[in-house]
Formats: sequence, C-alpha cells, structure tokens
Amino acid sequence: MKLTTYTDFGLRAMMYLATLPKGELTSVAHVSHLYDVSRNHMVKVVNQLAREGYIHAVRGKNGGIRLARAPEDINIGQVIRTLEHNLKGIDCGSPACYLVPACRLKDALKLAMEAFLRVMESYTLADLVGNRDELMVIFNQLEPQAVKA
Repeated sequence: MKLTTYTDFGLRAMMYLATLPKGELTSVAHVSHLYDVSRNHMVKVVNQLAREGYIHAVRGKNGGIRLARAPEDINIGQVIRTLEHNLKGIDCGSPACYLVPACRLKDALKLAMEAFLRVMESYTLADLVGNRDELMVIFNQLEPQAVKA
C-alpha cells in the first residue's frame, strides 16, 4: 500500500521529534529543511498532527514543536488512519468506472488495506526510532545542510 506524501511527511516529522531530548523544541522550518520538503506542506501536516494531539506546538518567540506524547504511546496505524484521506485503496469515481456494479476489486483492496493497517497498528513511534543512535548519525550529518537554508 502506498501512503501519500502528506502521511510520509507526518511520520518523518514525528520520527525526528522522537529522537530529540525530551521536551526539546524545534521548528517546522528546521524539520522541513532537514528532509528537504516544502515548508508550507510541512506546516499543514504539523498543524493536523497538533490538532490530533500528537505534536505540541508552542507559539511565540521561543516557540517550536515537540511530541505531545511519549513515542511508546503513539500508534503508527492510528497516525496513518488520521492522516490518510483515502483508505479504500482505490477511487472508483475518478475517472468513473463502469465496473462498479459488479466489481470485486474494491472489496479485495479494502481487505488488503485493513490488513496493512492492522500490521501498522502493531508498531509505535518508539518501535520506529528504536535505532535512535543510527538515526542520530544521519540527522547530525543533515544538520549543517538544514542550518544553511
């Protein structure tokens, strides 16, 4: 199953936030530069994650973002369900499909998507950053590039 870039950016942002020391703030701009993605797109993703209670956003001069929950309390399958807009696996209406009245593909894809989500629900954010030391090496290599932007 392919996730949208929106969900991909959300998961990547949370993985980075999970590697920071507890309570440390960073900026959306920094995360955007780190992953070389559009700041505007990342703002939308982070805002939704904040509304959903996954990220805590602090406004003001000394503001920034950080995780709102412990990584072990963030279920990846639930995050995907929150961020993905089409979990049917197929869009039967765009373009209009003439097979809809007799189609079994949509049911098969729905079952496959549910199986995918069940697997993803067996992971927490802590599971995805269990190799924190390896991730930190990568993030540290990217930091100088992110600071330049």
